Amino acid sequence: MKVKKMLSAVLASALLVGSVTPCFASTTQQKIDEAEKQKQEMESSLSEAQDKIDALESKKGQSETYLEELNGQLEELKNSLQQLQNDYDDKQKELEQVQQELEEAKESEAQQYSDMKIRIQYMYENSSTSYVEMFLSADSISEFLSRAVNIAQLSEYDRELLDQYQETREQIAEKEEQVIQEKDEIQQLQIQSQDKQAEVSELIEATYNEIRSYQDSISQAESEQADLLAQVNAQEEEINNLIRQAKEEEIAAQKAEEEAQRRKAEEEAAKKQQSESDNSSSGESGAVQTPSGSASQDEGSDSGSSSSGEGKYLGRFRLTSYCPCSICCGKWSGGLTASGTVPTAGRTVAMGGVPFGTKLLINGQVYIVEDRGTAYGHVDIFNNTHSEALAFGSQYADVYMIG
Repeated sequence: MKVKKMLSAVLASALLVGSVTPCFASTTQQKIDEAEKQKQEMESSLSEAQDKIDALESKKGQSETYLEELNGQLEELKNSLQQLQNDYDDKQKELEQVQQELEEAKESEAQQYSDMKIRIQYMYENSSTSYVEMFLSADSISEFLSRAVNIAQLSEYDRELLDQYQETREQIAEKEEQVIQEKDEIQQLQIQSQDKQAEVSELIEATYNEIRSYQDSISQAESEQADLLAQVNAQEEEINNLIRQAKEEEIAAQKAEEEAQRRKAEEEAAKKQQSESDNSSSGESGAVQTPSGSASQDEGSDSGSSSSGEGKYLGRFRLTSYCPCSICCGKWSGGLTASGTVPTAGRTVAMGGVPFGTKLLINGQVYIVEDRGTAYGHVDIFNNTHSEALAFGSQYADVYMIG
């Protein structure tokens, strides 16, 4: 009876474990589903934040391009204004030279006019005596005529020279007026260039402020994105923990089921043994029970030895493969792993939920968790080429943690 009560208690416990464990698993799965839902919402917000950053970066880039164009225009305006200033200075020097020439022409004209007036006045005042004296003093009529012609030519020369000076003065005066006009035009161009330069400078200042505003918005959006990313990572870690918990509960349930079956077999064997003992002597019954207990202990010992030899059993995990190409790794292609190591075929695997450096025994091969990208329960094995990764496909295998 004592043996029957003990077996009944063991059986009740096994039934209790069998009924409670699925409930735990169901609750854990609900938590995983809820966590996955929250993670998807966070990832959606993270995607929106990235879209916002991309839009701001695009606007900032357009403003920076416009700013470069404005700076180019401003540089051209400065060069143009400098050239106008040089032209203005040259015209000022030219004007000063022309004005000096005009003054000299006026002085020459005045001097020539004064000299001519003196000669004319002298000839008119002394004309009668001069011609008589010139006639009487001449040795011949031809000499007299020659002197008379010389006097006439001198008068004509004075007249021509005076006309020439007047013409030169008029030309210089016209040139002075032209230079003054050109100088005024340059001055107007300088004013326009300065106004345009001021306008472009205002646009540059406004564009610079716009770029700074975009940068502030980008910084704020990146900060929000970093917070969201931290939340996503934390949520992913929680999901990995829940998946690991579910795997452990699944393993516990399997062990409980195996234990229940073993207990049931022992109970049936005990019942059979009890039935046989009722028909035999008590001495023979004790002799039968002793080997049975010894065999049970040996079986349990063998089972424990097998588990410890392969490490901690984590469960039956999904296996896939990846390579360092852009298709598998995106912007991280060709780089280091998440732990900072160089990915190596036959060693590197990616999986979340366990620390970097964790050693996993898969199909007799020892791998080291050095990368991320998959959740707990999904091992991504590194291969050198994309063709090797595709050929690996999707598999399932028992995974043990050995360090």
